Amino acid sequence: MRKQAGLALVVTGGLLLSFAGGRYTLGAVRADQARTEWDAAQAKQAVALARSVALRTEPHDAIATGAPVARLLIPHIGLDAIVLEGVDGDELNAGPGHVPGSAFPGEPGNSVISAHRDRHFSHFDALRIGDTVTTQTAGASTDWIVVARRVIGKNDPALFRTSDATLTLTTCWPIRYLGTAPERLIVTAKRVKRVKRVERAEHAPRA
Repeated sequence: MRKQAGLALVVTGGLLLSFAGGRYTLGAVRADQARTEWDAAQAKQAVALARSVALRTEPHDAIATGAPVARLLIPHIGLDAIVLEGVDGDELNAGPGHVPGSAFPGEPGNSVISAHRDRHFSHFDALRIGDTVTTQTAGASTDWIVVARRVIGKNDPALFRTSDATLTLTTCWPIRYLGTAPERLIVTAKRVKRVKRVERAEHAPRA
């Protein structure tokens, strides 16, 4: 009887490991596919931009769930990931997800990106105020600086509307927690404003 119970536990454990490994493999494959799609979209955008300048039109395509919409880079924690549209299981298994209905990175409003704490945001506990973040979209590359981080209850409201460009990154908290995490980490970043320097021409003194 004990042998049968032990065998059952071994088989069950093996199945669970196989399932988890399969999920991670599918996520990695989808992440590679998303990066390939992102590179192709960037090339397509360059052509579309050239045509829009020539025709004086603004191209606009509907964003499908699962489509790559941005690239997210955080040098301090070594993150370089393609952001997909949507925050369902398949999207978050492959990469960070852009919350539908929130602004896109760099546009006016609050852009919200979420990811699993045991996947792409696994080093978010090392993120600090003052760290830099870069987002790349089809329209532009935007630099951000982390201005706040806070931990809230899992069911507490976390999203808010803003008039200026804001980037909100979220994940479950604590990062190193076994089981369902009871809280969420909210990281807020503001766009870095670049000051364009105007060089004044020096005029030679009149004779």
